[in-house]
Amino acid sequence: MTDYGRPVEFGYFLVPGAGDPLIERARLADDLGLDLIGVQDHPYQRRYVDTWTLLSVIAASTRRVRVFPDVANLPLRPPAVLAKSAASLDLLSGGRVELGLGAGGFWDAIEAYGGLRRTPKDARTALEEAIDVMRAIWSGERNLRFEGEHYHLRGAHSGPVPAHRIEIWLGVRGPRALALTGRKADGWLPSSPWAPPESLPGFHARIDEAAVSAGRRPREIRRLYNVHGLISGRSTDFLRGPADQWGGGADGPGAVARHGHLPPVAGRRGGPAAAAVRRGGRARGAAAGRSGTQAVTGADCPA
Repeated sequence: MTDYGRPVEFGYFLVPGAGDPLIERARLADDLGLDLIGVQDHPYQRRYVDTWTLLSVIAASTRRVRVFPDVANLPLRPPAVLAKSAASLDLLSGGRVELGLGAGGFWDAIEAYGGLRRTPKDARTALEEAIDVMRAIWSGERNLRFEGEHYHLRGAHSGPVPAHRIEIWLGVRGPRALALTGRKADGWLPSSPWAPPESLPGFHARIDEAAVSAGRRPREIRRLYNVHGLISGRSTDFLRGPADQWGGGADGPGAVARHGHLPPVAGRRGGPAAAAVRRGGRARGAAAGRSGTQAVTGADCPA
């Protein structure tokens, strides 16, 4: 596995259940020193609070952790407005926002909420156009012009400019979408249910090849990894077993830099998996990735 020369960071995937102590958990992640909090974006899910509203409250309630949608539902969030939302929160939070982005996946639910059902080709084209639109909105320039098949800017004035350069991380897996990641994106954000560890070298190779063809260095594309699992009394499968087994020993988080592979991970019982971050003997929701990778716990499967 290639080492892309980036430090390993840790994060938490916060499921936005309306009845859960979401802000308490976010503050705990911040207090424990985690780097990232990701929130899935399914506006049509009646049990979830709105992702951008939650991210805003989290940013206002924490001191240092960075936040991002994991991943934003593009068919239900027009890219110019999405870019404005991200830039605004980035300014208000002191530069603590990144942007995970997906092409869409649950098309019946998207259509039920007023979104357009797209073919895989149209979804991929719309995703590429959205990247261009959002970066234009972040430019600070006036009279923006863009004409695409799915989105346009016709004399739009951009602003405010984000507090820092917001990165766009794509949650995609098809060969053409991976090539798009290598050409234009700032990062790749897969999830372990649809991108198990043994499949990652091939996915990374496609991204790297596209990056080189576009005149980019593969290390410019950040690699993240959403990991799912379950703390249980005995080991039954990948990322399913006792916390001590996942979080310690030769295969624990300390083995990442030494061996360059994704270690077993540990998280809160019954919740998303995470690499064990221990404070006072308690394992809480964080995540670890191979050398050069950022990782956050859990995630839905984007298209």
